[in-house]
Amino acid sequence: MGWLSEALGSSIGKKFVMGFTGIGLILFLIFHLVGNFTLYGGPEAFNGYVHTLDIVKPIIRVIEVGLGLVFIFHIYNGIKLWWENKKARPNDYKISAKSKNTTFFSRTMIQTGSIVFIFLVLHLATFWWLFNFSGEPHEKGDAYYAIVVEWFQIPWYAIFYVIAVILLGFHLNHGFQSAFQTFGWNHKKYFPFIQKLGTVYAVIMALGFASFPIYFLFFYGGN
Repeated sequence: MGWLSEALGSSIGKKFVMGFTGIGLILFLIFHLVGNFTLYGGPEAFNGYVHTLDIVKPIIRVIEVGLGLVFIFHIYNGIKLWWENKKARPNDYKISAKSKNTTFFSRTMIQTGSIVFIFLVLHLATFWWLFNFSGEPHEKGDAYYAIVVEWFQIPWYAIFYVIAVILLGFHLNHGFQSAFQTFGWNHKKYFPFIQKLGTVYAVIMALGFASFPIYFLFFYGGN
């Protein structure tokens, strides 16, 4: 398996891993957002959605492990590629050439990715941990919805959540296009459409996830 390790360790291999894991995360976010929209249906709808996931808990655990590995590979290769590009870029033309050859979204991938990572850790430490290991929802009688309401009505958490998902949108906008480029799907005839589709996707994800804390912080009247 040395050839595989060598291939994945090359510059092209790292980009392939980034593209493959990026597509996996893009698909996951779509399903995650659709599931979270049950929050607008009230406690019964959201708790019912969570219970549906509980029925297939062993499968969900396998998916979570897979997602964890995808995140790890994505983050590791992203940082490694950024560092290698930084070392390979001569300082004398760094400022003048960078803005001409790259977009704002590509230049800020490491920054937006870092903030999204901090957000991910906080998100797992709140909702995911409380849902799965605290026993709180079962002790309080299906309090999944109540946990979400409680956290989203904390101003600092809601504001940070909104900022983080907006930055996630920036990250996704470039990542979506990069994934297609990595696999060679960048024909000049079709790539402009892919760029627009990536922007639409990023905006939908950012606004969709941001809508939850905004709703519960400012408009939620209780159910």
